[in-house]
Amino acid sequence: MHDIPAMESNTKSYSLRQIFVFFFIQIVISFFLFTLIQTNGDSKLVFCPSKNDSLSEGQLRTSIKDENEKPGLIILLWAWPFGGQFPLDKCPELYGISGCQFTADRSWYNRADAVILHHRDVCFSKKQLPQDPRPLNQRWIWFNLESPSHSPNLDFMNDLINLTMSYRLDSDIFTPYGWLETLREPRNFSIPPKSKMVAWAVSNWNPSSKRVKYYEELRKYIKIDVFGQGHMNLSREKHHETISQYKFYLAFENSQHQDYITEKLWSNALLSSAVPIVLGSTRENYERFLPREAFIHVDDFPSAQEMAAYLLELEKDNERYQNYFHWQSQKQPVGRTNWITHLCKACQTLRQSPTYRTISSLSKWYK
Repeated sequence: MHDIPAMESNTKSYSLRQIFVFFFIQIVISFFLFTLIQTNGDSKLVFCPSKNDSLSEGQLRTSIKDENEKPGLIILLWAWPFGGQFPLDKCPELYGISGCQFTADRSWYNRADAVILHHRDVCFSKKQLPQDPRPLNQRWIWFNLESPSHSPNLDFMNDLINLTMSYRLDSDIFTPYGWLETLREPRNFSIPPKSKMVAWAVSNWNPSSKRVKYYEELRKYIKIDVFGQGHMNLSREKHHETISQYKFYLAFENSQHQDYITEKLWSNALLSSAVPIVLGSTRENYERFLPREAFIHVDDFPSAQEMAAYLLELEKDNERYQNYFHWQSQKQPVGRTNWITHLCKACQTLRQSPTYRTISSLSKWYK
């Protein structure tokens, strides 16, 4: 009779051990799974691009090394400027600017932090603008390097644009055609040999324009070699080599507006070491970007005849002519810009988190 209670006690004891082992195993498994999840949580996150994206578009990949690091901004180029494509992943390599992933794939619209709208590619119809509702806090950037005279339908952009991006010095994102860089150390600048007087390369010949009218008057008193359609040929490969043979270059703009100083001055004249004769905005405006002794302005003379007389004097006075280059011992011109140069500046500005605002009327400012 006494053996039966002993057997029941052993049975109960055995069941308690099973229960203890079961819960212990559960605790070990839970701890293992928790550790695995934590380890995977430290791995890099990748925003996967669509199949249509290419390496040239940066693959839209953003790595987050830790929770304190901000993810990269996604910037959508809504339309290739004038249809020409170029690599979009060069900002870190060329300018040391990082933190942005550019794409031209419109399927990324709803995830983009900013959309760049190149004016001449969206200005002929409102249907060329994004039609889907705009995501919260997405910035639309109005990008334009053309002058107001060649920028139609600015009213299409009313109450849509958050940031301006142009050659205007007061733009939110300043993207000039060129600029001057101060050298770390002075240099000995040598002027290339000169055998000719005045050159002008012009692609848009409009007889009623101010620049053509001034040229027609000036050429009565001094020889001017004209290159371009309907004139002498000038290949891109020999552009600077050819212009550098001339003492002066007509850097005449096709329209006259504040800060509108194009490659005609920065690249054609200065990078070819020819003294620029400028026709565009005022001398005071040019002096915001250049030393006053770096150029000759048409407004410096009451007539084209007196301008020609001054140029002929300089031709015979080498010391006075060289004075137009003295500033280049301290500074050098930068005139070979491209589309990616401007996009990288947009990245740099956006990374600084500019205040969100909307421009009610673009045409009131851009004139």
